[in-house]
Amino acid sequence: MPAVGAIHMKSAIGFIILLTLNMMTRSQAETIRLYAAGSLKAALTEMAQAYEKTGTNKVEPKYGPSGLLKNEILGGAKADVFASANMEHPETLYAQHKGGSVVRFARNKLCALVRPGLKVDTTTLLERMVDPNVKLGTSSPKADPSGDYAYEVFAKAEKINPGARTVLENKALQLTGSTTSATPPAGRTVYGWHVAEGRADIFLTYCTNAMAAKKENPEQQIVALPDSLAVGADYGLMVIAGSSSAAQQFADFIMSSAGQEILVGHGFTSGK
Repeated sequence: MPAVGAIHMKSAIGFIILLTLNMMTRSQAETIRLYAAGSLKAALTEMAQAYEKTGTNKVEPKYGPSGLLKNEILGGAKADVFASANMEHPETLYAQHKGGSVVRFARNKLCALVRPGLKVDTTTLLERMVDPNVKLGTSSPKADPSGDYAYEVFAKAEKINPGARTVLENKALQLTGSTTSATPPAGRTVYGWHVAEGRADIFLTYCTNAMAAKKENPEQQIVALPDSLAVGADYGLMVIAGSSSAAQQFADFIMSSAGQEILVGHGFTSGK
């Protein structure tokens, strides 16, 4: 029969081992620095919470215009995962050896967010957009892919109505997406805020953004673009060079069925 002292010694050793293992687990927990397009904020916030429940790693997000985030990463910003609203920006980083291969993880499309009371539907949208009395809002091209997509709409309009592209490009108000853009009050979507404040009568933005704006402002309208003007958005995902395996795990979670289901729940189409 073992001595009482030996039993206490074994218990003490067992406690020390458990404490050491717990400390090792805590020390191995990592913070994954996520740089992501602002249009992904609601979806990736939910996704990060779901991912964090699967282990000890944490996700630290930074949301903003994809073009500006790309420039920060090129400038040496410490990011681990980049989720862009287009494929071009992560592919630029890939060409500069800043990260691994780029995968499409979500799809979106452009809609028109319209102020209450303005009579417009899909068939009359272009007519309203070129109307000199209608204020047309977009994001800033190059800095924010949403702005680039809006200018693709303008290029398509030229084929329908010669001269429309010049008119639209000249009148478009680049209200968001740049470093100098006005910031909405906390808890407000920038698109719905600009429309509510009268700075835009029609705002070309992602359908997911328009949906979020309408939740805040139920009287605002969402108008689908006609097929002749429709523009889709492919979202690109990459893991930044030098990141730990935890970053790849989170990227894999985004591509998993659980991650894709969250994106679809926020109005995106699966990227698979």
